[in-house]
Amino acid sequence: MITLTPRAAQQVRSMQAGLGDPQKRLRVFIENGGCSGFQYGMSFDLPKEGDQRFTTEGVEVLMDETSLVYLSGSSVDFDDGLQGKGFEIRNPNAQSTCGCGKSFS
Repeated sequence: MITLTPRAAQQVRSMQAGLGDPQKRLRVFIENGGCSGFQYGMSFDLPKEGDQRFTTEGVEVLMDETSLVYLSGSSVDFDDGLQGKGFEIRNPNAQSTCGCGKSFS
């Protein structure tokens, strides 16, 4: 399971409200790529067979089994300040990360 900070949850709810499809949920995932081997991804999607579903800070999150293995225990924050990066995933399972914070190994 992963957690969203209150700031991240507020941003997700705001983005969800503009979707026009109340069935879509936040999907957090990993995929091959990036400069360190894997990269993080987030999207709004419909639930799929085999998804793990859980709620954090009032937001329902979807994850496939593989992503859950790599992201278990992670937290998602949102920074919209002057130097804000947007969403940031803090992954305790990452052995190394790149400078952009979007990929890991």
